[in-house]
Amino acid sequence: MGKSFDPLRALAIASQALGFVLIITLETVLGDAARPWQGVTLGAMLLVAMGVALVRRYRRNKARKAAVEQARKASESWMSD
Repeated sequence: MGKSFDPLRALAIASQALGFVLIITLETVLGDAARPWQGVTLGAMLLVAMGVALVRRYRRNKARKAAVEQARKASESWMSD
């Protein structure tokens, strides 16, 4: 099992929750004039989600490369014994 607290997951959940609250608040306060601002908010939500996905992929690939390198070193040391 992994870590109990994942900061990237928390960031993703918080940004989505904040975005939806902002979209609803804009609709309530501005009515039909909120449409452009709701689009901007949705765009920001998507950018944050894509950023989180890219960071997650980067970390996963980095860990995978480190594991492969560690296995290669272990194999080399086993063969040299």
